[in-house]
Amino acid sequence: MNRHKVILKSGKDKSILRLHPWIFSGAIKKIIGDPQEGDIVDLYDNKDVFLAYGHYQKSSIALRVLSFDKNEDLNNFWINRISAAWKLRTDIGLANSEQTNVFRWINAEGDGLPGLIVDFYNGTAVIQIHSVGMYKSLAEISEGLQTVAGEKLQCIYDKSASTIPFKAELKTENQLIFGKPPTNTVLEYGNSFEIDWVNGQKTGFFIDQRENRKLLGEYAKGRSVLNMFGYTGGFSVSAMRGGAKLVHSVDSSRTATKLTDSNIELNFPGTKIHESFAVDAFKFFDNPPAKYDLIILDPPAFAKHQNVLGNALQGYKKINKRAFEIIEPGGVLFTFSCSQVVSRENFRKSVFAAAANTGRKVQILNQLSQPADHPVSIYHPEGEYLKGLILKVD
Repeated sequence: MNRHKVILKSGKDKSILRLHPWIFSGAIKKIIGDPQEGDIVDLYDNKDVFLAYGHYQKSSIALRVLSFDKNEDLNNFWINRISAAWKLRTDIGLANSEQTNVFRWINAEGDGLPGLIVDFYNGTAVIQIHSVGMYKSLAEISEGLQTVAGEKLQCIYDKSASTIPFKAELKTENQLIFGKPPTNTVLEYGNSFEIDWVNGQKTGFFIDQRENRKLLGEYAKGRSVLNMFGYTGGFSVSAMRGGAKLVHSVDSSRTATKLTDSNIELNFPGTKIHESFAVDAFKFFDNPPAKYDLIILDPPAFAKHQNVLGNALQGYKKINKRAFEIIEPGGVLFTFSCSQVVSRENFRKSVFAAAANTGRKVQILNQLSQPADHPVSIYHPEGEYLKGLILKVD
């Protein structure tokens, strides 16, 4: 197959030789041909040695590698990659679990499919595509998902309208592209959740916190719990399942608190120990209605780009300081960052600064990350975006 060629500047092949899947525009010496956004192009070094092929895009990340093997069969590419991803989820006990039927099926670079996210919700696959190249292959991706999962997959919903690069000027809309959703209720370690993949954030649920929610339940017995930035109430449900005596869920969105209330009622009909508050987190901290000895801080990404990193670190410092100020002695704080540009070290420094400002004695009990169905390629450390700490506060 004759493809357009991208030639790198001398010495700019070091990262690709280490199997990093991105090429930045500044590393390119010249382009032979006229590739359009999303086209598959071949990558060569300055001495005309083949390095990889991947999707071309007109942005700072100019090429996302699909394969380092020039002879890889494109006809079987999608089936092979999708099948490998499904096998991993089967091997770790998710694709065949009776207690959990929601998981990430494809995690972009972590599964060798940069720009592609697929989440599985009890028979429905929700696709979210972040590159034009992947979007051009939507039909092949859909066919591959159906072939690999068979009868376990009854519906595919494409939710890429807001994630495709706007400059590509593609007319995209969120829509069903296969089947009909059998249900919008899923199980996570036996807890039930109603998922709104049409209107909800991301693909509808923060699947990446599954193992951390389970772990929280082990700390919750007999405690008064405050779940900040609660969204659909995942941590709140886990806390109640773990035996919490009081659970308060806070989110600035009334739509989110309604989802939380619905999920609490789904799992604990008629309970009196839970209450939701649709209010800004900092305003809530000004006058909390109870005393808490277990607090969860899981804010949205404070930084999505490097140029706002400083402000983000100050934001993490500020919100953690407020939690340290109100948590009861002997309390436990679960605190997280989902900002890819915030390193584990920088996040920990922000939390350290917050603790130091309050003078509380703080011990790290555990360091948290994303679960195994959100794998990170060892050659692409940027894929490790979720980081968290469990802290004992005296």
